[in-house]
Amino acid sequence: MSKLRILVLTSSTGGGHDARAEAFAEWCFQLYRHDVDVRIEHMLEKSSVVNRTGVNLYNRIQRLAPWVHKVFYAVIELLSWLNRSDVTFGAGYYLKVLKDYQPHLVFSVHDCLNRGYFQLARKVLGADRVRCATYCGEFSGGWGYSRNWIEPSVDLYFSRTPTARDYAVKQGIPADKAPVRGYLMQPRAHLEVLSPVDRRVFQGKRLGLNPDKFTVFLATGGNGANNHFDLLPALVRHADRVQAIVICGKNKETYHELVHWRALHPEFDCYLEGYSEIVHLLMQASDAIVTRGGTTTCAKALHFRCPIIFNAFGGIMPQEELTWKFFRNGAASEKIEDASDFGRLIDRWMADPAIYTKVRENFLKLRYEEDPTLLIEEVVGLANQVAEVKLKRLPFSPANGNGHGGPHK
Repeated sequence: MSKLRILVLTSSTGGGHDARAEAFAEWCFQLYRHDVDVRIEHMLEKSSVVNRTGVNLYNRIQRLAPWVHKVFYAVIELLSWLNRSDVTFGAGYYLKVLKDYQPHLVFSVHDCLNRGYFQLARKVLGADRVRCATYCGEFSGGWGYSRNWIEPSVDLYFSRTPTARDYAVKQGIPADKAPVRGYLMQPRAHLEVLSPVDRRVFQGKRLGLNPDKFTVFLATGGNGANNHFDLLPALVRHADRVQAIVICGKNKETYHELVHWRALHPEFDCYLEGYSEIVHLLMQASDAIVTRGGTTTCAKALHFRCPIIFNAFGGIMPQEELTWKFFRNGAASEKIEDASDFGRLIDRWMADPAIYTKVRENFLKLRYEEDPTLLIEEVVGLANQVAEVKLKRLPFSPANGNGHGGPHK
């Protein structure tokens, strides 16, 4: 039986792009099973030494010196000129993938994998035999919104928020090809939703925490960039009322050091994990999350009603500025630049719980509900303009009930 084939282009610069690529693949299987074949390619890393070096440098800067990204970002913007009509670095590998896989649709979830890539796909496969789509996860526009996202010949261009969509249209994306679809999370994130009773049981039995304490989630991206040891002392000061959930990503060294730290602080309740597959549950068990401005983590935090404290240690990367700006302007979210900022914030919240309550109320005003299957149906439908295969769409019922309201209105 013929299958609909979708090639997803991503790269491991941070963890958000891969998370969205994997979520898309899982959704396709959830809704269409074996009728839709999704192939995910780390196109930058696998295509050339130049691209691979850039990805490694990006992740190294994120861990060690975020402020350097202001320079790095400006250099990467040159790709918007180099790739304006063709792929400059790594074209050979991309061509091989196109010829071998013969995708009906090329779906980019990364800023550096739009310009040139769509043109080359049409040239190799035929303009009438392939469609191209982009999912941009940015929250707002301006400095930090890469020009590499903007390829006006795209067939569909999904934005996370109306604010980001307006900016994309200003930069050249046709308005009639630019729907807003806020969430692109794994299906399990919509199925595994904790009720208030479930939350208490999860905190107590699964995490070994006290359901009556204020819970702060110290998060990190997949590559393990963190400031946990700078933040924990402020929480320990309030050990009688505050506890922590701490994850370390793939940073084994930090995890091992925290195992020792926890043993030295028996008075402080702390759940510790390395790379976590249950972040969506940990957020639901938390009252606030400390994280950098990664779009995927922040979108999940909004969906799961977990107010964000933005980690700006070492400066804010240009892409993170877009996220911080959205939540600052829309919810007056808090930002910390060092341990003393965090200490003062926690002290305020503990001294007057009404301050935290107001923060949470403001945060929740930005939240919305949407049908998570809409984006998947639209992408698959676009691909099927070429594939013309008979698809059987399976039903999906989210645990918390989603309507068609939300940012796409």
